[in-house]
Amino acid sequence: MEQKEWYLEYEIQKNRPGLLGDISSLLGMLSINIITINGVDDGRRGLLMLAKNKEQIKRLESILYTMDTIKVIKLREPSLRDKLAVRHGRYIQRDADDKKTFRFVRYELGLLVDFMAELFKTEGHKLIGIRGMPRVGKTESIVAASVCANKRWLLVSSTLLKQTIRHSLMQGEYNENNLFIIDGIVSSKQINERHWAVIREVMRLPCIKVVEHPDAFVHNTEYTLDDFDYIIELRHEQGEEILYDVHKKNALAIESEFEGFDF
Repeated sequence: MEQKEWYLEYEIQKNRPGLLGDISSLLGMLSINIITINGVDDGRRGLLMLAKNKEQIKRLESILYTMDTIKVIKLREPSLRDKLAVRHGRYIQRDADDKKTFRFVRYELGLLVDFMAELFKTEGHKLIGIRGMPRVGKTESIVAASVCANKRWLLVSSTLLKQTIRHSLMQGEYNENNLFIIDGIVSSKQINERHWAVIREVMRLPCIKVVEHPDAFVHNTEYTLDDFDYIIELRHEQGEEILYDVHKKNALAIESEFEGFDF
């Protein structure tokens, strides 16, 4: 029988030497294999485990609830956030009201790249928005994550090097394994219908699309924030406000001193 992944998170109530060893021994007696153990918060540990059947997990749960040294927080099939929490030692911050919005600060770029790479590995259509002020590392993180996910990344509109605006795609670029990057501010200022025809073509493809500045992107288009599967917010530091005027033509200084690419 194929083993299945489970996630256990517990809070230490009475810290004593040998506590982790006792829990590891208990898992061993129940024939549950440990994949990874790590601290995921102050006084909390997370474990990724492999079990052959749910009965093993039920037996584990019944024993854990009798222990006064720990308090079980989660015992479930692992979510992506659970896996990354164990891998990186902390949870990704999630908006309390909007569950599809995830927040990062610049020193967590490694965690952000890992998170996006896991999203990029999924098949089919997925629309991801990323908010952030200039020079915080949005495009660089997208490119790094696409490399980790073994995806070919293509710029539909961008200011990564120079201002780039695509008016057509080559035949080989209509590929479900490609990842398309759109700068919402650059595209929203374009009146060229050929550019928007490319965006609509890309949106219909069953592949990953990442839109920087999604609020600007939806401002003058038929798309809405409800169309996005995930919204990522990246800040230089905690508490930074992400502000820009989508009405101003030079918002976020997209008017480069260079001529840019227009093709």
